[in-house]
Amino acid sequence: MIFITGPKYSGKKEYVKELFSDTGETYDDCVFDAEMLVADTMSDEEIKILADHLASKRAVTASEIGSGVVPTDKSQREFRERAGLLSGLLAQRADTVIRMICGIPQILKDTK
Repeated sequence: MIFITGPKYSGKKEYVKELFSDTGETYDDCVFDAEMLVADTMSDEEIKILADHLASKRAVTASEIGSGVVPTDKSQREFRERAGLLSGLLAQRADTVIRMICGIPQILKDTK
């Protein structure tokens, strides 16, 4: 699985489309914005199960949401914590990890 992370609107989805269209493959088995799959009531164990499921996909993107001002709202802080846990687990399970900055891919991990 290829895991692509980075700030919102940094070109993650476009990069996935470009990556697979260059080889003539489709990107049907890709998941975009995986952080949005994290529910308010999910436990750490449920997030691990979600990460295992997503690891079977061809590519997964997730936005970095931990930078910037920490929200005062407890539920928003907890969401950021759960989304960060999911991203960390996806990075561990991925063969390739790419961070997008301003549309420029940076390879952080490549085990292929």
